Amino acid sequence: MSILVKGVTAGYGRDRAIVENIDLTIATGEVTILIGPNGCGKSTLLKTIGRLLKPRTGTIHADELDVLRNHPKRVARTIAYLPQSPVVPTAITVEQLVGYGRAPHQSLLGLRSPRDIELVDQAIAATGLAELRFKPVAELSGGQRQRAFIAMALAQDTPYVMLDEPTTFLDIKHQVETLDLVRQLHGAGRTSIVVLHDIAQAARYGDRLVVMHEGRIVAEGKPADVVTPELIRNVYGLDCEVYADPVSGTPVVTPR
Repeated sequence: MSILVKGVTAGYGRDRAIVENIDLTIATGEVTILIGPNGCGKSTLLKTIGRLLKPRTGTIHADELDVLRNHPKRVARTIAYLPQSPVVPTAITVEQLVGYGRAPHQSLLGLRSPRDIELVDQAIAATGLAELRFKPVAELSGGQRQRAFIAMALAQDTPYVMLDEPTTFLDIKHQVETLDLVRQLHGAGRTSIVVLHDIAQAARYGDRLVVMHEGRIVAEGKPADVVTPELIRNVYGLDCEVYADPVSGTPVVTPR
């Protein structure tokens, strides 16, 4: 049980490929975090796995599902994708937003089943949004809004959840709350694939890191094995020291 990416090359329009010849296995039950410099292809790879971007070459399978050959609605029942800075629909409440996560499971009429209502209730409770259930999403703080979108992904009830830079524009408290939610997804049996910029946060919250550079995967494995001064120098062009965080024991990078 895993996502298997093989020989994937993808880009935008007729421009050069952003990611090239990617082979990657996302193991079930882990939090896999993609890291690397700006423009290295992390978000492009995530969009390709989620079928938002059609690759030029290669195959993608989620368990037995051929992601590129199946109907988008069926793919959405297997993989939930939350983009960077998702657009907030005008004048909808938290409950309505979370309910959108059930769309892949509903008929064209969009009628809600008892199961839809149950999963929306569970997602709202799991993300601590019960008191904000009927509040317009546009009136939420940045952290509350991000929790609402994660609740929508939870309600989608997929085995795989992909989050593209979910901590962007959040202060440190809300970053921690958001990443704690990612770990809760893992605890609930979901497999998470997350793009992050902060190496220390990636190392603390990820079971496995995948490091990208110039459109290719250059390292992957457990954080303590991946985050080294040599890798940071080669990938980010930064001389640094790597030491263990005094609380989590996971790697932290300090520039020299």
